[in-house]
Amino acid sequence: MRKIKIVLLHLLCFVVLTALSQVGGVLWLFSLFLSIKLKKKKRYVFPIVYLIFNVLIIPPIANQLGRKKLPVFQRQLQPKNLFYPLLFRNYVDEDLEMVLKMSSSKLFKKDIGITYLDANFPFLDGFPLLPHRSHDDGKKIDISFMYLDDKGKSTNKKPSISGYGVYVNETNITTNNCLKKGYWQYDFPKYLTFGTINMLKLDEIKTRSIIEEFLSHRKTEKIFIEPYIKQNLNLNSNKIRFHGCKAVRHDDHIHLQTK
Repeated sequence: MRKIKIVLLHLLCFVVLTALSQVGGVLWLFSLFLSIKLKKKKRYVFPIVYLIFNVLIIPPIANQLGRKKLPVFQRQLQPKNLFYPLLFRNYVDEDLEMVLKMSSSKLFKKDIGITYLDANFPFLDGFPLLPHRSHDDGKKIDISFMYLDDKGKSTNKKPSISGYGVYVNETNITTNNCLKKGYWQYDFPKYLTFGTINMLKLDEIKTRSIIEEFLSHRKTEKIFIEPYIKQNLNLNSNKIRFHGCKAVRHDDHIHLQTK
């Protein structure tokens, strides 16, 4: 019975780590093998193996297969927190990398830094990056809005720990309509904040600048934001679209997608 429980526990770890990071489950099994061979405890072996693969091994392999790892410690283009790169969620294809690097370089001259959230996993088109419906081909990424602090000064801080779930307007027509139609998941990101840490207001000028910069690139295919955000920012491009009620609301981030 004890052996069965141990096997089930390892299986659970494999499934959870695979769902969260794509390669974490394989690294768990590899660490288990090493810990047995080296006669070392898994709690020491796994973190070391995981970090070595995260920093040194996975990025060049993914690069050869067409996925590029986004920078982690770069002010002009950086993750909301280390959660995203540690879980291998900061990979994009060459076209999206180009759009992001060119955009971040131009925007940084205007004192605007791009903060990214979920992008894609390093391998395999079609492998789901939960809880997203897409983000499975290297062509999608979520970008944080820019905000103003309580003094009206632009800040690179974000309202929540995850970067998701704190909406510009809690109630709006699109959200109400989707919820009335039975799409309960539309409002679900509010449970994924991991904590609200800052009371901030949307910086309309700088958020508009980010979106306009993305729109200026030929490789940009579409951008998802809530219809009322598009209207409030006076954006008219047909590349800015409503994502539909089957997705989740987009008044807490920008969804950027390349061709």
